[in-house]
Amino acid sequence: MTVRGEDVLVSPHPLAAHERFHTHDVEDAHVGVEQVLCPHGLRLAERGTRLDARMNGVTLDRVGLYYLSYGAEMLVTPDEWESCILVEIPLAGAAEVSQGREQIVATTEHAYILSLTGRTAMRWAAGTEQLITRFDRSALEAQLGRMLGRQPGEPLVFSLGMDLTLPPSRSWLSVVDLLRREAETGGAMLTQPAAAKRLEELLMTQLLLAQPSNYTPALLGEQPRVPPPVVKRAMELIEAHAAEPLTVEDIAEAVGVGARALQEGFRRHLDTTPMAYLRDVRLDRVRAELTVDAVDATTVTDVAFRWGFAHLGRFSLAYRQRFGEPPSATLRR
Repeated sequence: MTVRGEDVLVSPHPLAAHERFHTHDVEDAHVGVEQVLCPHGLRLAERGTRLDARMNGVTLDRVGLYYLSYGAEMLVTPDEWESCILVEIPLAGAAEVSQGREQIVATTEHAYILSLTGRTAMRWAAGTEQLITRFDRSALEAQLGRMLGRQPGEPLVFSLGMDLTLPPSRSWLSVVDLLRREAETGGAMLTQPAAAKRLEELLMTQLLLAQPSNYTPALLGEQPRVPPPVVKRAMELIEAHAAEPLTVEDIAEAVGVGARALQEGFRRHLDTTPMAYLRDVRLDRVRAELTVDAVDATTVTDVAFRWGFAHLGRFSLAYRQRFGEPPSATLRR
């Protein structure tokens, strides 16, 4: 079904340009979902009900985003599965979900997270539509390790229910929406490996901070103090690799501490943050090049891009605030 508006055909289903299947056969739907999510049992809640199953979706390296609907009341029983973690967000309808000792009714304001480490069962109401984010478990736990500054000692397990009205959840949902918009509009971000990698890392980091898990106390608790020599090593690493894509997690992992601990170390010893320090180093490098280059030999845009500034408007503002003049004035002089 399509809706016509301003001479453009628009599908009512999310991620419609990335259709995986559309079927009325339960077994076909079962196989299609298992190919991208996880092994599970699937059956109609009432015999004789007509199935109208549809799945759309995109798969990145470590994260996938999928739209799934069955059009009928369904009973779903995922297997225990160590390779992935699923976040399921109802867009319409509701689902009764149990995992271990936890039980919730998921609605458009309450998503659920399947850690798939215990017995799980779901009952999707007829007309339920869901947006499902699939995370590779090993990648998510590796990101957790970078944030902690150590490798997790036991499997990551999230609380089942996710309140989408809370600010941390809304922040995570905004990143999901960015991924969805990029996929639906054919945005360049998903075709650029470096950008797609950063988007995946942001999705994982925000989820780990937003949703309670068995590692939340370690993530949000008091961080060990980072001594000045470690901060100095981080500064040297930033200065040596300023032109490369860097995140706080990259820097923290390289110097052997957690991301939050490194941030607190920079605030304590330098009264700044690792990313602010990186920005200032890059601005200094840009100014140094603009000072010695001839006007006809380069452009402000070329130099800014070379030093990692992708947004020229923000770059120009930061440059003016730091040096008291626009970058074009430095180049002309």
